[in-house]
Amino acid sequence: MTYIIYFIITIGVLVLVHEFGHFIAAKLSGMRVDTFSIGFPPRAFGKKIGETDYCVSWIPIGGYVKIAGMIDESFDTEFVNKPPEPDEFRSKPMYRRIIVVSAGVIMNFLLAFLIFYGINLANGKVFHSTTTVGYVDPKSVAEKVGFQQGDKLLSVNGKGLKNWEDVQTRFYLDDVAGTLSVQLDRGGNVATIQIPKGSVKPDEPIGIYPDHMHAMIDAVTPGMPAAKAGIRPGDVITSINGVQIATNAQVVDLVMKNKGRQIEMGIRRASEDKVIEVTPNSDGKIGIEIGTEYTGPVQRFSYNVISAIPAGFNQTVGATALLIQSISRMITGKVSFTKSIGGPIKIAQLATQSAEMGLISYLGFIALLSISLAVLNILPIPALDGGHLAFLIYESIFRREVPARVKLLAQQVGFALLLLFMAFVIYNDIVHF
Repeated sequence: MTYIIYFIITIGVLVLVHEFGHFIAAKLSGMRVDTFSIGFPPRAFGKKIGETDYCVSWIPIGGYVKIAGMIDESFDTEFVNKPPEPDEFRSKPMYRRIIVVSAGVIMNFLLAFLIFYGINLANGKVFHSTTTVGYVDPKSVAEKVGFQQGDKLLSVNGKGLKNWEDVQTRFYLDDVAGTLSVQLDRGGNVATIQIPKGSVKPDEPIGIYPDHMHAMIDAVTPGMPAAKAGIRPGDVITSINGVQIATNAQVVDLVMKNKGRQIEMGIRRASEDKVIEVTPNSDGKIGIEIGTEYTGPVQRFSYNVISAIPAGFNQTVGATALLIQSISRMITGKVSFTKSIGGPIKIAQLATQSAEMGLISYLGFIALLSISLAVLNILPIPALDGGHLAFLIYESIFRREVPARVKLLAQQVGFALLLLFMAFVIYNDIVHF
């Protein structure tokens, strides 16, 4: 039920903002809006106010604003054989039509910017003041190219590093498609590691983590091995069977490998270190929820109403660039398509998890999802905003209108493809649930 509630809230906000963009742009352009719908036809319920029917429709894969004189998701073509009326889409100048079609995407980008702006203004930004590697994930790209625990990273492709946020920016945003040359200090000696082109994937961690990272227990399940052994929420796991622990992934891996066998867990509780013996059950679980916490030095930066503007803009642009890179990698087959996409179930899971982490986390998730909606909607696919925009650009260049029957067929095919895609992502969600 919690998943359903957060899914409805999240998607409702994003679709409402998107469709309001089309709605307000059409109204300001002097166009008549016949329908404002959350969801695609057929209509479920609603109320007509003035000339507009505000409603909720049955197919929950978005929404639409029916603008008079425009062939859209309603497949209405009755107006085609009639002279254009002054308040119809087709009677307005081309630049206004382009603005109206693009307004939904613009509103989604604006929503993301405003969220990032508000977060920066309220919370500022925290930088993790270290560039030293505290843990290298086994079998990761980082281990294969030669990174070691204790390496102090100095630069990537000649660009200096001041904190761990710089490290992530250089690895995942700057020159990610090319070879990365990493200069580092290893025991007082300067060395260089080359990361081959295409090795770093935006949707997969490279496998290095900063020092001062710890696996902290968030919750303990009553009656499970951890609770019986005396482990408590707030305990920090420092080691398992003598292996130093830096991330929650290590804990999961080592516990799973020792199902049914007793392990020694190094625990730090307040300022006291102790060793607790616990035996994972036959499923390789001990009944804990864990997260990864950074306890090292930080630098806090505060923003005012002016300086928060470029910060929010840069975050929006950075998230957009990362998403475009991910889509490009899916199209070219460099990353798994089925593992990279998510539908309603995945969105509900992530929305709930981010909300449980706090309002800031949830708002950040909405901002990223809003950017995803904007980018996907602008793709030149029939039934999406990008499909409408492609027709308008064609008409602007060649000075002739695309036949109504072509537009209608494109809408029908595009809508059918959207339904098939939705069915696929729901199936994919269920398989990976």
